[in-house]
Amino acid sequence: MTIYQLAKESGIPYATANDICNGKTRLEKCTAETVYKIARTLNTSMEELLAPCFFQRSSFENFKSAICHKVKEMGDIDFIIDTLESDAIRTYYNRKWYPESLYLLAMVDYLSRLNDVPINSEYDDLRRRKLEKTVYPSSLRAMSVAVKDNTVLKEAEKAAIPEFLRFNIVESEVRNVV
Repeated sequence: MTIYQLAKESGIPYATANDICNGKTRLEKCTAETVYKIARTLNTSMEELLAPCFFQRSSFENFKSAICHKVKEMGDIDFIIDTLESDAIRTYYNRKWYPESLYLLAMVDYLSRLNDVPINSEYDDLRRRKLEKTVYPSSLRAMSVAVKDNTVLKEAEKAAIPEFLRFNIVESEVRNVV
């Protein structure tokens, strides 16, 4: 849908639609009427339309740490069930938060393998994806820079958990969390 079509079908001024679509005006600062008209035109709820405006993205390192703590607190099976039922993997992917989405999927696949749980085929389309650049733990990147040698990164790749490495995420320890 073009900006012109959105403006025409929703009944909001073209300038308003243009400013929202081009980031000049923040959607969450618009009137409820404007948000309602756009949501109705896009056949979605106001909550769904506004949700991305209120989600704060933390660093990937913090995200990984939170997931590992969640696994430790919940246990493998409950974590798998909770993650699949919440559809968090797809939610992150749809937000274009690819590292988070693929990390969660890797964790679910890894825990499924360890616990002899069948792999959920709902995410097979995402299993064919991978990050463009390999993501290493920040501590390894810092060590590599400090010693001016990438050997530490290559060694980490060799020791990485296969389910994570498939997505270009180097992860070797998900259980040792404090």
